[in-house]
Amino acid sequence: MKWQGKTWATLGDSITEANGYQPLVRAALGFAEVANEGRSGCPMTAGGDTDEGSTVRVGAGLGRFDCVTVFAGVNDFRLSKSLGAPSDTDIYTFYGAYATLIEGILKAHPACRLNLWTPLHRDKDGYDADTRNGDGRRLDDYAEAVRCLGMRYALPVLDLYRESGIHALTLPLFTSDGLHPSEAGHARIAGMAASFLERL
Repeated sequence: MKWQGKTWATLGDSITEANGYQPLVRAALGFAEVANEGRSGCPMTAGGDTDEGSTVRVGAGLGRFDCVTVFAGVNDFRLSKSLGAPSDTDIYTFYGAYATLIEGILKAHPACRLNLWTPLHRDKDGYDADTRNGDGRRLDDYAEAVRCLGMRYALPVLDLYRESGIHALTLPLFTSDGLHPSEAGHARIAGMAASFLERL
């Protein structure tokens, strides 16, 4: 197994902080160390009450890991964080914060196998796949930004939004509340993630 004895850091929000998918992936791939850097309720984008826990801030202090996963976007959508434009460097936009995080990690640790995961579908607190947030964006706009950044930086993208099978019809099975994965949800994520990481 290519990851046997290697180190893995997971950046993200409450879905990552819950530590549901990581033990399953670790058992499947043999990581020696997994650092959970998820922050509940926090987006990728800096600013506001969630600034300190924003993924761009947390990731800036990340040490050296063989593999780093970024799994963010659902809270940026819910908090109406500005999507910005693909060329942005402003950490107060989603594109800008994400690009800043990517460049910071790769400049400090160019050998790290950085990989990006799109957000999952959701249906909670009046926010679902069809809702437009205060920035006029749908959740898929944030998922598309992740895909775009993956292409820009030649980074692998695990497209959970399009390929996980977790959507409006299956959210009752794969989540506990329309957002946070259930045991079945974490198992679905882990199964996809293990195959995805194994081929990197």
